[in-house]
Amino acid sequence: MVSNTGSESFTPVLQAKNKKIIISAGASGIGLATVKVCLDRGATVFVSDINEKYINKLKKNSKINKKLFVFNCDASDEYQVNELFEKIKKKTSKIDCLINNVGIAGPTATLENISTDDWENTMKVNVFSHYYFTRLAIPMLKKNKGGSIINISSGAGIMGFPLRSPYAASKWAIVGMTKTLSMELGKFKIRVNALCPGTIKGDRMIRVAKDKAKLLKISKKSIEKEFISMASMNCWIYESDIGKMCGFLISDDAARVSGQVIGVDGDAIRLH
Repeated sequence: MVSNTGSESFTPVLQAKNKKIIISAGASGIGLATVKVCLDRGATVFVSDINEKYINKLKKNSKINKKLFVFNCDASDEYQVNELFEKIKKKTSKIDCLINNVGIAGPTATLENISTDDWENTMKVNVFSHYYFTRLAIPMLKKNKGGSIINISSGAGIMGFPLRSPYAASKWAIVGMTKTLSMELGKFKIRVNALCPGTIKGDRMIRVAKDKAKLLKISKKSIEKEFISMASMNCWIYESDIGKMCGFLISDDAARVSGQVIGVDGDAIRLH
């Protein structure tokens, strides 16, 4: 905001006070980092996850934080997602934001060596979950007279990723879904964007590095160095980086941002 004297004054930005937000796969990793950002900024957060260990840990916080609600849900199971939304609707009839964060790495192999079951499972978790959640969230966003959908895709969703074809294909699908929904929902003041994280330093990428090292018969440390070098900034991306970007897209400061595919990747120049 600019004052009458020409000097700039600033009000707190990225606030989510009183906003109601659903976050899938929110009990660990990127999801948990985003949950923390949303709670810190005053939102009420409805979290789903499938991992009992992480759910139980987060539920301890929900007893302290009255704005946090935690549910067990397999996001790739349509029935369970329907049940989840019925539970959420008992607490609120409308929401301000849906963050689709569910995803698995899938197999690491050349396409001809990937089983049909592995391919289908990657698609079911990474794509169908977004469909199940979004379909049920849209009426709640419309009732709210607007809001935001944030789909977590990947750098693989815009660049491809050798030895990870089902993962890359699923993340490209999320980009296509994002672009299409932004066109369909714009008239309802519902913004739809995708975030494409780069190489996140965390448990999943450690597993991917281990699998790739085994496949290529080289050290895991060499693979990790390779991952870092994929960005021109020569750095890892952290889960909190994604949480903060979600915080921006949720906020009123992003009121005119929709249909965008945003890389949070240290300027990724390659994924191989």
